[in-house]
Amino acid sequence: MKRTFSLIFLSLLIAGTAFAQDKQTPRTNHGPVGINLSLWKNIATQRTDTVGSTCFNLGLFSAMNRLDGLGINILGAAVGRDANGVQIAGISNAVGGNMHGIQIAGICNVNGNDLTGLSISGLVGITGNNSRGVTFSGLANINGHSSSGVSIGGLLNISGENASGVHFAGLANITGENFQGLSSSALLNVVGENMKGVQLSGLASITARDMTGVQISGIGNVVAGTAQGLQIAPANMAIHAKGLQIGLFNYYKKSLDGFQLGLVNANPDTKVQMMLFGGNATKLNVGARFKNKLFYTILGGGTHYLDFGDKFSAALFYRAGLELPLYKQLFISGDLGYQHIETFKNKDYGIPARLYALQARVNLEYRLTDQFGVFLTGGYGGSRYYTKGRTYDKGVIVEGGLVLFKY
Repeated sequence: MKRTFSLIFLSLLIAGTAFAQDKQTPRTNHGPVGINLSLWKNIATQRTDTVGSTCFNLGLFSAMNRLDGLGINILGAAVGRDANGVQIAGISNAVGGNMHGIQIAGICNVNGNDLTGLSISGLVGITGNNSRGVTFSGLANINGHSSSGVSIGGLLNISGENASGVHFAGLANITGENFQGLSSSALLNVVGENMKGVQLSGLASITARDMTGVQISGIGNVVAGTAQGLQIAPANMAIHAKGLQIGLFNYYKKSLDGFQLGLVNANPDTKVQMMLFGGNATKLNVGARFKNKLFYTILGGGTHYLDFGDKFSAALFYRAGLELPLYKQLFISGDLGYQHIETFKNKDYGIPARLYALQARVNLEYRLTDQFGVFLTGGYGGSRYYTKGRTYDKGVIVEGGLVLFKY
């Protein structure tokens, strides 16, 4: 009985297809509508060169003129013109024109013109022109022109021109021209022209022209035009900065209308000077001073936090301060500093293996020439345990030394 029903059902499908292709069959705007049961190209109930469309397709591999309905294939399907509806294939779906609807393939979905809807592929989703909707691929989503909506790629999302919406990628998001929305990746976000929105990356976010919004990266943010908004990364760089830069190293090339918060804040007018000095905190010290018009930061290190008679000890320090002219070539400055101290083998004698110190200094500096100056420092500081809430040592700081390189 079941076998008889199956034969009747199959006969009806074949008959319906033949009827749809008959010259006397009423036509839609795209020709006759039929059913395609296919083993391979031209081994099917619809010829490949038909001018009509397919409302239902089931097969191993199918080739059709148009699809207006449902297509299910074990291997794949190729539609010469447009597809409207649902395509499901074990390996690939290919549409020569526009795709409106849902595509699901084990390996790839390829659309020659536009995609509107949902595309899910195991490896690659390719759209020749515009993509609107949701695209998800295990490897990459590639759009020749623009993308709008949600794009999720296991490694890459690539848009040849403009993109908007939400992009997530395991490796990189790349947009040839403008991007608007949220772009997040494990390594890189790259925009060829302007970006409006949010860029999040594990390594770097790069905008070739202007950025309006927020950039947060694990290593660096780079804007080749105006960065308007917020940049947060170990290194932030922009031609013009309008807003806030937060990082270890912040740089703008031409103008700043905002604020920089970092260990080193630099611009083309920043002078990098070497400081050699000695004192009673760490006995021998060398540092690099990054000096702007009023503000400066100092990075450096010193040896022998303990006495020369003890085993070797050393420290790294960071200071930030403000300098003002006092009289002719005489300047006064004040800064606050943090110092990390390592005592090395002295820990075997009951001294803590490492400490930290908070310090305040006032400095008098006299510029003998444009390349050379001398300074004296007085201050106060205290070293504390990292693991205990108490002070190890404290006292007055006295230092003096030289400043080298151009003022």
